[in-house]
Amino acid sequence: MVRACVDRLAGDGDHTITDEMDEFAVKGLHRVEVRDNNGDQDEAILEIRYRTIRVLPPIGKQKRYPALTLTVIHAEERGTPKNRKKIDWRLITDLPVHSRKDAVEKLEWYALRWKIEVFHKILKSGCRAEESKLRTAQRLTNLLSVFCILSWRVFWMTMLNRSASDAPSDLALSEVEIALLDHLVKDRDQKPLQRKTLSHYLTKIARLGGYLARANDPPPGNTVMWRGLSRLTDIELGATVGAKIVGN
Repeated sequence: MVRACVDRLAGDGDHTITDEMDEFAVKGLHRVEVRDNNGDQDEAILEIRYRTIRVLPPIGKQKRYPALTLTVIHAEERGTPKNRKKIDWRLITDLPVHSRKDAVEKLEWYALRWKIEVFHKILKSGCRAEESKLRTAQRLTNLLSVFCILSWRVFWMTMLNRSASDAPSDLALSEVEIALLDHLVKDRDQKPLQRKTLSHYLTKIARLGGYLARANDPPPGNTVMWRGLSRLTDIELGATVGAKIVGN
């Protein structure tokens, strides 16, 4: 499934995808929550059209590539929003779309695109997957499997800090990690907190990664969370190895 950036020729080539989609009535509505340019939450009502269309390749490539039968899903926002760009998505897919429910499912998939991009950024920049020098596909597959788990954990913790800040700390952290964070990162508030939430400890992890945690700072991002978790893991491993050496 891809989002069309060019209005391709359709049918017999005498009209475009937009021309053909405009001939069909709206088949349903879908509400989505968005944020405007100021970061405030807003709601958009999308008019949904979908139809299976014969899509032609670009004019210069029609001798090399055949036409394809694809489903086009057009989601256009009603009205004109004030503080953000109007939503106008034209998705093309070879997956079956037989109902409004199918169309909404594909729209929800596409709405996850930014989270997927962030996940791959962590995998690439944080884990540095492209710098691995393994020589076999099997070894590379094993390494990427571990990196995917690590990247998911970093992304998950970053999102938890924003969506479930009042959750208990043991939702994402072990007793050892909590004890280490209490030892490494001292609380700035002189008054002891009655209940230390998950957000309290995730902010400590971010501080290990360079987050300043000032009053007006936005929630920590994936980069400082990655750095903080890396440092916490190094300390945790060092403590474990040191304990074994002392025990022997």
